[in-house]
Amino acid sequence: MRGESPGPPSLLDVPGLYDMGRAELAGLLPGEPDYRMRQVWDGLYRRGLHPREMTDLPLPLRRALDDRLQPMLAEEARRTSADGRTVKWLWRLPDGPGLESVLMLYRDRATVCVSSQAGCAMRCVFCATGQAGFDRQLSAGEIIEQVMTALRAARPRRLSHVVFMGMGEPLANFDAVWAAVERLHDDVGLSARHLTLSTVGVVPGIHRVAEARLPVNLAVSLHAANDTLRDELVPLNRRYPLDVLARACADYVAATRRRLSFEWACIDGVNDRRADAVELAAYARPLGAHVNLIPLNPTPGYAVRGTPRRRVLELRAELAELGVNATVRATRGVEIDAACGQLAATGPDVRGAGGRGPGPPPVERAPVAVTPVGLDWRHGTDNPSA
Repeated sequence: MRGESPGPPSLLDVPGLYDMGRAELAGLLPGEPDYRMRQVWDGLYRRGLHPREMTDLPLPLRRALDDRLQPMLAEEARRTSADGRTVKWLWRLPDGPGLESVLMLYRDRATVCVSSQAGCAMRCVFCATGQAGFDRQLSAGEIIEQVMTALRAARPRRLSHVVFMGMGEPLANFDAVWAAVERLHDDVGLSARHLTLSTVGVVPGIHRVAEARLPVNLAVSLHAANDTLRDELVPLNRRYPLDVLARACADYVAATRRRLSFEWACIDGVNDRRADAVELAAYARPLGAHVNLIPLNPTPGYAVRGTPRRRVLELRAELAELGVNATVRATRGVEIDAACGQLAATGPDVRGAGGRGPGPPPVERAPVAVTPVGLDWRHGTDNPSA
């Protein structure tokens, strides 16, 4: 009513921990010397600290910042693979949607796979995220927070690589994704060579990546090298068919001088035949592309099995004979639904149900409790971008 005093700010009006730029952050420090903003910025990004942990700041300032800069991701569930080398988080956003991110641990380093959207609208038939549908875009801060949480959890290992291969189509949320990429490069200090964007073939986005200032890696989820089959597996192919996609990929390679990768989910009797290898080689060779062969991981909505490992190895050999370099992606986290194509923002109680489930109502954010992992992991991966 008019004249009524306003209530407390909405949860969504409170700035997220990583959503503010330098100028906005400085606005939270009235009367403080200029170097305070640099201390806070360095603490957030270079040191991976929450405001309450920044002991080089006065205690009252730490408390004030801790109240104002809240995490956007509430940890709803965390699952660890039997070998302890893969950790999957289920996060809940303040307005209700869920998302997942995956940390992969090696002897002295780590890779995090982050989501760029809550859900996905691309509808790839074998992907659990696409089967579940689309909720909303993520902000740059929500993407960065996944990385920084993983950075903290990976210690004492170094977080060396970030792959945008989680839930969502990164190039359909280009502005937020690229803002996150720039901050991870400029402020966290990750090399562009260690940042990989994945796409099912959003051609306008590929052109934007080619024109951008940072030569990040590009991995195209191809899965079929003829339009008839790809129209079925990847519906976006009907808008951007293979010849259009190839021209965009060629522009990316010419502009960045980076090696292109094709992701190929091996589906038994569907895209793993000799004829499929011949088509893939003919498509990949002119682009100098590397092929990642990924045995299809099980999802509830696609009742087709993955190619047996022996046939995957034969397919790799056939591609080599045809002049294409290929590797077999190491499959990790299948038993916790953390492998390629399995992310669907479901908790352990609804695993295998074929959807995200309703989830809880929006809740107040609480600081995310991160338990550092302290074991020693076997080093090694077959994924050149991981």
